[in-house]
Amino acid sequence: MKIDKLTIYTSNIEGQLEFYRDELGFEIEKYTEDSFEIITGYSRLRLEYRGNSTPYHIAFHIPDRQEEVAMEWLDNIVPVIGFNDDKIVDFPNWQAKSIYFYDKDKNIMEFISRRDFSKAETAIFNVDNIVGIAEIGLVTQNIKEKFEKLNLECGLDQFDGDFDRFCAIGDPSGLLITINNEKKDWFPTNDKAFSSDFKMKLEHQSKTFQLNYSQDELTISEN
Repeated sequence: MKIDKLTIYTSNIEGQLEFYRDELGFEIEKYTEDSFEIITGYSRLRLEYRGNSTPYHIAFHIPDRQEEVAMEWLDNIVPVIGFNDDKIVDFPNWQAKSIYFYDKDKNIMEFISRRDFSKAETAIFNVDNIVGIAEIGLVTQNIKEKFEKLNLECGLDQFDGDFDRFCAIGDPSGLLITINNEKKDWFPTNDKAFSSDFKMKLEHQSKTFQLNYSQDELTISEN
């Protein structure tokens, strides 16, 4: 599953623009008073203003085996969120290593380096090395219902987890990290997981789909 575009909501457009453009150095497009888009490799992350928005979990792919240089680069800009005193979190079952940090909305952001997914072109790391959007969190109290809809209409498979607390839906190229917030909080911060609305354009099996997640309702259309 390739995530082409992800739209999320923020009540702090100016703060988020300053963070992503001026602190992290992302290229920005389509900036207005109420929205802007971040270029993230082959993906676009769009932030739109909405009062009383709630936090998300989002991950970016970074090149294979660049987690060390990415962590050093990031740690000079914003505090890295560690786990068990480690700033780089190892996921051996996923053949991946991750680094976590907050943006200005306390979104839990992640750089994930998957083995053999995307080779580095340079030993130096900055946001230009980001490959694309890897994950978006989908919070619901009915994981199985969401999986069955995504499987039936988009052909997405269960990658990991179960239908009780946590299910990763998709494949290593792109995942919906689906959790039940009555039974689980976000890793590694233990922050409360909110059922935050989002829109997403994705490609899978040579087809393009538009997902709209709002108030725990998931709608899907094929483009």
